Amino acid sequence: MSELSSIDELVAVAAISRLKYRYLRALDTKSWDEFAETLIPEATATYSDYLQFESREALLTFMRNTLGPNVITEHRCDHPEIDVAGDQATGVWYLSDSVLIPEHNMLLRGAAYYSDRYVRDSDGRWRIAHTGYERTFEMVISLGDLPGYRLTANRWAAATPDPEGPLG
Repeated sequence: MSELSSIDELVAVAAISRLKYRYLRALDTKSWDEFAETLIPEATATYSDYLQFESREALLTFMRNTLGPNVITEHRCDHPEIDVAGDQATGVWYLSDSVLIPEHNMLLRGAAYYSDRYVRDSDGRWRIAHTGYERTFEMVISLGDLPGYRLTANRWAAATPDPEGPLG
């Protein structure tokens, strides 16, 4: 492999890493147009045996309908293993995620390994062609079981003053 090829691959890995981080940020901030831009129109996704999508539009519709303002999410990916071959690449990422649904008194915590495929579009930008993960664990906690639990900030909730103040 020539040095130029190595530099090109490093640049591609950096661009793909930024793409994955943008995918996660757009998901957690419910920036659906930006989320859609991270995927090619024919993108597929597999999050479990029962959560599979055959297009960007199907995935986007599901996310919009499922992760509305009453659902708070946090997705963190790291430890990327990205392999680049021309205008295609694959990536494996470690995922740690939380899903908080205050109105159902529920917190989901989990971990998984993402397996992604990427393509460089005709505009030179990398996009996700397939994404999906396999869980290593998932657990659900009733928020009522957490002594002292209080949600003190929520970007999507109407602002209401806390009668106990910020430090309770």
